Amino acid sequence: MISHIIENHTCIITISNPPANTWTPESLLALKNLVPELEANKNIYAAIITGQGEKFFSAGADLKRFNEGKEAARHFITVFGEAFEAWSNARFVTIAAINGYAMGGGMEAVLACDTRIAETHAVMALPEPKVGLLPGGCGTQNLPWLVGEGWAKRILLTGEQLNAETALRIGLVQEVVAKGESLNAAKGLAERVSGLSPKSVAYCKSLIHNARNGVSASDGIKLERERFMDLFEFADQAEGVNAFLEKRKPNWKNT
Repeated sequence: MISHIIENHTCIITISNPPANTWTPESLLALKNLVPELEANKNIYAAIITGQGEKFFSAGADLKRFNEGKEAARHFITVFGEAFEAWSNARFVTIAAINGYAMGGGMEAVLACDTRIAETHAVMALPEPKVGLLPGGCGTQNLPWLVGEGWAKRILLTGEQLNAETALRIGLVQEVVAKGESLNAAKGLAERVSGLSPKSVAYCKSLIHNARNGVSASDGIKLERERFMDLFEFADQAEGVNAFLEKRKPNWKNT
């Protein structure tokens, strides 16, 4: 219940489970398994995730599946966390094109992305406590990192729904576009990514995540210098410098 196509250096993933693009254990497992496949493809520099249709990015989990027993629920929530953790840590840049409601697990998919573009009519929330649950797809961990503890608590502990304008103001999304334009905007951003060294981008992404993962500032700075020198082991480093000196666009090989 997810599909994907590849355009140049970008993979476009669509959540397609009408009418609300809900997640199931099967679609989450498909997303989890897609990540290493894309990572192995050296021509993939960015990936976009969006929802089918004009109303829903994703309304979250298919709640009917939580009525199948405790072990089924355990499997469901385990795959939720594993899928979005894999997506968050992928070497390529991940972009959410939020084309409508992103609720519960839908918003958690958004939170797992590197950057987020919302359409003007998009609405985001983590309403799991309203049905006696809590976010289990890394939402309680990713949300405060992005918007701070105060807003994270307001969203989670009061059930507040965010419109696109508020999401932009608090830093949950980085851009708001007209209805129907999020995918085009995401493609434009992915095109900018393709102008950068994929090795450099992958290292930068992992270094940014260090602070979230509890790496001390001193250790992070040390690792930053190590990763800088590691780039000299790859052909793209010489290509990038030579292209600059020769006043031409670099021809990245991701090697």
